[in-house]
Amino acid sequence: MKRGKQNHLCVDCGRQFINPQPSNSRGYSDQIRSECLKMYVNGMGFRAIERVKGVHHTTVINWVKDVAKLLPNSYQAETRPKVGELDELQTFVGSKKTKCGYGLE
Repeated sequence: MKRGKQNHLCVDCGRQFINPQPSNSRGYSDQIRSECLKMYVNGMGFRAIERVKGVHHTTVINWVKDVAKLLPNSYQAETRPKVGELDELQTFVGSKKTKCGYGLE
């Protein structure tokens, strides 16, 4: 008892609460959830989904994490490609060997 009210425990998630609420009155419908997940998969950002659908971005993030737990750990490729492609890239970040940018050519 807390403040003269009975303490309840949710059987599904284990959360404690004082006043029981019907399970269908809280949360979003499955249709809203699937639409938000489709929007994310199609490249829309979390905050953009929040603006369009009115669902908080952390809720969408939690939905994506829940779905990600259902996916397999890694993709096992059955075949290897016969042709590969490489690109050359040279960077001089943090290197002071080239003095071209200081007018000392």
